[in-house]
Amino acid sequence: MRGMTVPGEITSLGLVVNPERDDAAVAASAVRAWAATNGVVVVQPKPADDGAFVAVDLVVSLGGDGTVLRAVQMIGDATAPVLGVNCGTLGYLTTIEPDEVIDVLDEVRRGSMPRGGSVVERMLLRVAVKTSDGVTHTLRGLNEMVVEKVESGHTVRLEVAIDDDHFATYSADGLIVATPTGSTAYSLSARGPVVSPAHRALVVTPVSPHMLFDRALVLDPRQTVRVTVRGHRSVSLAVDGLRFVELNPGDVVEVTADPHVARFLQVGKRGFHQILRDKFGLGDD
Repeated sequence: MRGMTVPGEITSLGLVVNPERDDAAVAASAVRAWAATNGVVVVQPKPADDGAFVAVDLVVSLGGDGTVLRAVQMIGDATAPVLGVNCGTLGYLTTIEPDEVIDVLDEVRRGSMPRGGSVVERMLLRVAVKTSDGVTHTLRGLNEMVVEKVESGHTVRLEVAIDDDHFATYSADGLIVATPTGSTAYSLSARGPVVSPAHRALVVTPVSPHMLFDRALVLDPRQTVRVTVRGHRSVSLAVDGLRFVELNPGDVVEVTADPHVARFLQVGKRGFHQILRDKFGLGDD
C-alpha cells in the first residue's frame, strides 16, 4: 500500500500550491530545494490532471483550506496523507505555518513523527448523480455536496429520501449534505451544527428553507440521502465548492459515505476545538 504509514517512508511527494499566494510560492521553492537535496521526487500536477498523486508518499498543500480540498481530490483512491500548510487566514484543514514546513519534512525524513503529530483519517462523501437522460456521474468530496437554486429570487423544490423512505420535499434556496469535516464550512453558515471531524455522519442542512421544518439532520453514515429535483426550476450541483453540473427536474443525487477516507498528517497538539475557539474569538477575556 502506498502512502506514509510510518515516518521516514518518504521518497516522493506531491505538491499543491495556491498560485495567488506569494508566501505559498516561496514555500514551494523551499520544498523543491529540500526535495532535491534529499533525493525526494516532487510531483506538481496541472489542475486538469486526474489522479496525479497515486504514487506519492506525502502531499504538501500550500495555501488555505481550498487548496487542501483540491489536494484531496487529486489523490483519488491513493492513501497518501496531506500536510496542510497555512498560507493565508487560519483554516480548519491546515496544520503548520510556511516557516515550519522544512523542519517538519526533516523530522519525517529522519523517521520521527513531528512534534507529537499523527496521521488522522477523515470521512469522505460519495456523490452519485443520475440525470433523467440516463447519464451517471460519481464524485467524491471531503466537505460537502450542495444543490442550490440557479435563478435568484426563486426557491427550488427538493425531495429528500433517506434509505429509500420519503422524508420531506423542501422549498428552499438549496440543500447541503456535509461530512463532519464540512460541518464548519457552508453548512455552518446555513445554521447547521458543528460536528467534530473525528465522527462519521451525514449532516443534511437546508439553505434558507421556506417551510415550518427548518432544522438540520445528523444521520448515520451508513444511510443514503437521495435528493430529487422537483418543480420546474433547475439547480446547480457543487462538490467542495466546485460547481459540477446543472440539474433539471427529475434528476437525482444520491449521497453516501465513501469507502475511502482522506488522511492528514496532523502536527502539534492544536486540536479541532482550539481552532474553532480561535476562529470565533471564544478565548477568555
